Amino acid sequence: MNTSFWKAGHAPTLLCAFLYFDLSFMVWYVLGPMSVQIAAGLGLTTQQRAFMVATPILSGAVLRLVLGMLADHSSPKTAGLFGQIVVIAALFVAWLHGVHSYEQVLLLGLFLGMAGASFAVALPLASQWYPPQHQGKAMGIAGAGNSGTVLAALFAPVLATMFGWSNVFGLALIPLVLTLVIFASVAKNAPNRPAPKSFADYMKALGDRDSWWFMFFYSVTFGGFLGLASTLPGYFHDQYAFDPVKAGYYTAACVFAGSLLRPLGGALADRIGGIRSLLVMYTVAAACLFIVGFNLPSSTAALALFVVAMLSLGAGNGAVFQLVPQRFNKEIGVMTGLVGMAGGIGGFLLTAGLGAVKQATGDYQMGLWLFASLGALAWFGLYGVKRRWRTTWGSVAMTAARV
Repeated sequence: MNTSFWKAGHAPTLLCAFLYFDLSFMVWYVLGPMSVQIAAGLGLTTQQRAFMVATPILSGAVLRLVLGMLADHSSPKTAGLFGQIVVIAALFVAWLHGVHSYEQVLLLGLFLGMAGASFAVALPLASQWYPPQHQGKAMGIAGAGNSGTVLAALFAPVLATMFGWSNVFGLALIPLVLTLVIFASVAKNAPNRPAPKSFADYMKALGDRDSWWFMFFYSVTFGGFLGLASTLPGYFHDQYAFDPVKAGYYTAACVFAGSLLRPLGGALADRIGGIRSLLVMYTVAAACLFIVGFNLPSSTAALALFVVAMLSLGAGNGAVFQLVPQRFNKEIGVMTGLVGMAGGIGGFLLTAGLGAVKQATGDYQMGLWLFASLGALAWFGLYGVKRRWRTTWGSVAMTAARV
C-alpha cells in the first residue's frame, strides 16, 4: 500500500474506525461461539439455539439504519460514541444480574444489535476522508473490523469454560471501555461531510434499482460470512461432536480467513475492478458450499472448504464496498445503512434458516445447498448488470476507479 494512500486521508481516524468496528463485532458475535454452552445451560433446542444467535444479527440489521441516520444528522463520531455506550451498559447489566432464561438471552441479543450497527458508523467515518481511487482500500481497512469475530471465536468458549459464560460479558467490558476512550480522544469527523439525508432520501434511494442490486449482493457476501460464522460453532459440534473450545478454534480459522480478505478484496477491486472480483468470489464460494453440503466425513476437508468459502465471501465484502461509493458517492451514508441492513438480514436468514433445516431434517445439507444456489444467483445477477454499469456510472468518464 503506497504512501499516497496514507497521505490522502486521516490515518488515525481510519484506524479508530477499524478498532471500534472490530471490538463491536466481537461482542455482536459473542453469543455464537458460546451458543453450545449457553444452550446447555438454558436447555435450548437446536432451533432456539440458532434463533438466539440470529437475534443480534437481525437487531443489528435494523439498528444499522437507525444509527446510520443518527450519524448522518449529527456526525459519525457522535453516533459511534452513543452506540458504544449502549452496548457497554447492556453487557454490564447482563453480567451484574446474569442471564437466566431464553427470553432474557434474546433481550440481550436485541441490545447487542447496536454493536452490529457500528457498520453504519465506521464505514462513513472512514470513507468520507478518502478520494474515489482509494475507497476500496479505506473501506476494506475499516471493514476489516469484522475480524472481531475471530477474537470471540478464539477466546469466548475458553473463557466461558474457565469462568462461566455469563462472566464473559463482564470480561468483554475491559477492551470495550478502552476502545471508547481511544475513539473519543482520537477519531475526527471529515471536514467535507455530505449534507444530512432525510427519511425521504432513504425512500428515494430505494427507488433506484441499483440500490436493490447492491443490497442483494451484500446480503450474499456479508450475510454469508456472518451467517456461517454464527452457525459454524454449532455445526462442528453437531456434525463432528467437537467440544465448544475445539469448535471455536475451527470457526476462528474460518472467520479469520474472511476477515483477512476483506481489505485485500477492496484493494484487489481497486486494481482489477469490483465487478470482476465479485464474479470470481461468488463462483468459488458457491462451489465450496455445494461440496461441503454433502456431509463430508472428514472435518479437515470441511474446514478447508469453509475457509476457502469464507476467503471468497470476505473478499466479496470488500469488493461490494469498492463499488458502492462509485455509484452513490453523494448518498454514501444512506447506502451504507441500507446495504449494511441488507447484509445483516441476509446473515439472520442464513443463521435461522440453517438452524430450522437442522431441526427439521437432522442435518445441514439442504440449507448449505440453498445458500450455494443464492451465490450462483448473485453471479448471474451481477453478470446481467455488468455492461450497463460499465457504460454509465462506472465508465472512465464518470469515475477514476476501476469498476
